Amino acid sequence: MKLDSKIPEGSISEKWTNHKNHLKLVAPNNRPKIDVIVVGTGLAGASAAASLGEMGYNVKAFCFQDSPRRAHSIAAQGGINAAKNYQNDGDSTYRLFYDTIKGGDYRAREANVHRLAEVSANIIDQCVAQGVPFARDYGGMLDNRSFGGTQVQRTFYAAGQTGQQLLLGAYSALSRQIGLGRVQMYNRHEMLDLVKVDGKARGIIARNLITGEIERHSAHAVIIATGGYGNVYFLSTNAMGSNVTAGWKIHKQGALFANPCYVQIHPTCIPVHGTNQSKLTLMSESLRNSGRIWVPKKKEDAEAIRAGKLKPTQIAEEDRDYYLERRYPAFGNLVPRDVASRAAKERCDAGFGIEANDTNEGVYLDFSTEIQTKGRQAAYAKGNHNPTAEEITALGKQWLEEKYGNLFTMYQKITDENPYETPMKIYPAVHYTMGGVWVDYNLQSTIPGCFVAGEANFSDHGANRLGASALMQGLADGYFVLPYTVSNYLADEIRTGKISTDSAEFVEAENRVKDSINKFLNNNGTKSVDHFHKKLGLIMWNKVGMGRNAQGLSEAIEEIAQLKEEFYKDVFVPGSADELNPELEKALRVADFIELGQLMAMDALQRKESCGGHFREEYQDAEGETLRDDENFKFVGAWEYKGDDISKEELHKEELKYEFIKIAARNYK
Repeated sequence: MKLDSKIPEGSISEKWTNHKNHLKLVAPNNRPKIDVIVVGTGLAGASAAASLGEMGYNVKAFCFQDSPRRAHSIAAQGGINAAKNYQNDGDSTYRLFYDTIKGGDYRAREANVHRLAEVSANIIDQCVAQGVPFARDYGGMLDNRSFGGTQVQRTFYAAGQTGQQLLLGAYSALSRQIGLGRVQMYNRHEMLDLVKVDGKARGIIARNLITGEIERHSAHAVIIATGGYGNVYFLSTNAMGSNVTAGWKIHKQGALFANPCYVQIHPTCIPVHGTNQSKLTLMSESLRNSGRIWVPKKKEDAEAIRAGKLKPTQIAEEDRDYYLERRYPAFGNLVPRDVASRAAKERCDAGFGIEANDTNEGVYLDFSTEIQTKGRQAAYAKGNHNPTAEEITALGKQWLEEKYGNLFTMYQKITDENPYETPMKIYPAVHYTMGGVWVDYNLQSTIPGCFVAGEANFSDHGANRLGASALMQGLADGYFVLPYTVSNYLADEIRTGKISTDSAEFVEAENRVKDSINKFLNNNGTKSVDHFHKKLGLIMWNKVGMGRNAQGLSEAIEEIAQLKEEFYKDVFVPGSADELNPELEKALRVADFIELGQLMAMDALQRKESCGGHFREEYQDAEGETLRDDENFKFVGAWEYKGDDISKEELHKEELKYEFIKIAARNYK
């Protein structure tokens, strides 16, 4: 199989414009003759379904939640990037393009990233028009804040709930199309297989999660927008329902899966508390604008804190190690996520962790400096040039509350500690997956007619995603890319006519799904689905996590293969197929996670370099930074399914060419 990325010729700043100008169109009177399926209704899926419905196509949208409003996009807190340069601090389309390529450790596709930077400004205008309540400054202008990996303020935000507000905007657009009859919404439905006819994607098999009914749905094109696969680790910041099933099913039907080993560990999450925990909670990266990250300089102080004999507020300033400011003076606490995460791990591995959990892993995110700084500024602005310490503290806390109030409230509810008074405890956790289904420049997979958008594809972030770029990519794909590229594909489908669901291909796909369901329900096992998911998660976190090495990865491949065997022999799924059955849903998803986990370890083992979130311990420089091998590994690793034995998957390579950015060692010092 030869990979054709379909990247247009010409200057980087003109590729997308010229490409759009030469794409084929579908006339408005022909669009109602064409059906499109959209699987997933988060930011990418909802915006795509709304946009295609607005254009006049017949759209069927599917989500496993009871409403599109519950998509995991709602959990995003900190903001969305756009190169509008409102702060007049030197931002530009090129700067956003450059920061994203560099942030991804030079493992992203240039053309896709530049397009993302180009359309970013349009996203903000679109969302403001929809009524998204972005934060504004005193004069009424849209406000911005900084995020990791940049030296400009380009992140637009709505308090600490940006994802929720953007999703409500997309949902309102989607709801309008549902009301007009252009979009049919299938809530509580899960896609369990892709149907191909004559090599083209022609529909899906879905399960009604309430009744258990297996349904056939046909279309002229299928869009997968089902998010990332972070829950392969069991514990992650993802919603517990987030899964890889749709992406994995199309992989089994011929779509290549690219860079599966690229996983983002987010540096600011509430640390693991106990062994019965089912998910982790993200604390927005925006907090690193105002918080300073530190651990005690002395091990005995860290030990005393863990033992409850010492409070962080009792540690003198000179006895605190602000390790990010020490190691990376140019960016300080705003280094990219992978850099900040590894630095926290290094301090905790060395014995300076402050959380009294099983692993002693945790560091402080401290707002005391910001409280004093903003308090003085606020007092001065009020005409009080000699405020008391109490007045400064009160005004500083008020400023923080206006900026991050809901995040601080959430932290206090979870930990029962007041972050205004005592530093937050944080530690890295699995958050986002940069890998995903391989797509070309048009966001089409290697299956004709099957497009993949948002976090479900691999295309824009390389080996590490910059903060506030997930929302940007999801909406860019749905609002500003797919309407052009899907139409280009559908221009050849005008005469196809209605696609029957009675064909042999639909029957065969439905039978595959039913066989899989019956296999689980008739399995007389003794262990729960969660038992196997947790075992998989431990293997993945310990051996395919923040630090990886050849021995651990080789062991992981073998252990996951054994786990797969045990899973099918000994998993117990109660209930029946014709009812609401959450355990059956989980079993089908975990089956896919197990296979994906093995592929992730294989991908990490073959990539003998460190880049971004993929940190091979054998490949690091003297200061513990990533050591890329641009001569041998400057490629996208795309895997082809070769049957039930995942170890037989075949690797294909798409060479990455950097024509407009000079590739260099990543330096945030």
